[in-house]
Amino acid sequence: MDGVTTAVTGVRATARLVARDDGRGGTALPVLESDGPLALRRTRGSGAETRVVLVGAMSGPLGGDHFTVEAEVGPGARLRVGSAAATIALPGQTKDGARYDVRLSVADGGELRWLPEQLISAGGSDLSVGTRIDIGATGRLVLREEQVLGRVGEEPGRLSSRLVLRVAGRTVLDQELACGPGAPGGWDGPAVLAGHRAVGQLLVVRPEFAGQPVPARVLGEGAAVMPLAGPAALVTAVAPDALLLRRVLDAALGELAP
Repeated sequence: MDGVTTAVTGVRATARLVARDDGRGGTALPVLESDGPLALRRTRGSGAETRVVLVGAMSGPLGGDHFTVEAEVGPGARLRVGSAAATIALPGQTKDGARYDVRLSVADGGELRWLPEQLISAGGSDLSVGTRIDIGATGRLVLREEQVLGRVGEEPGRLSSRLVLRVAGRTVLDQELACGPGAPGGWDGPAVLAGHRAVGQLLVVRPEFAGQPVPARVLGEGAAVMPLAGPAALVTAVAPDALLLRRVLDAALGELAP
């Protein structure tokens, strides 16, 4: 693994993958590094697309842990990344919060579909999630984030997330959300979650959106799509539970990036 350490305050771990056009109509993975709580596994792809699954080999992230996942997609490469199961943020033995960072880079002509399972904020946990994406002007991206506040019958932990998208060096999205105990007031009010316990977003970047932006519109109850500057669109949604949230985001994905 690239940089796996265990300290008094928790586990530090980094997983990294690099996708490259193999010159034969497919996608190669010259770098696929993981160990400890983060395990990357290559699975059967489809056509030019290579698929990787992120497997949580340990519980967590726990309080004090810091996990990082990095993915780089080169020109002409096509990569799809999912996860084997939901990630559950849990309280640790320390009072320190946990961090989970995702760093994604897609070159011109590359394509990345980042579709992990839900992140569940268990009671007593404290997790900060940071996702940063850099994509070329002709790169393609589909990214889904789903967050569930608490397990069944449980109050949520504290969860904060930040999503930053840069297209051709220009920042087109910088969005933050904080929920749970200690979050700024109003997070559960009508202007934010309105009592729902599942929140998600779908980020789609396609070169054709630059000339024909996606129109802003409501997508059923609790969801909407908004065009972003440049070739991008953002779907945000809230729902009573993870199953209904996935249905809404899957329907939006079918419209925007079939």
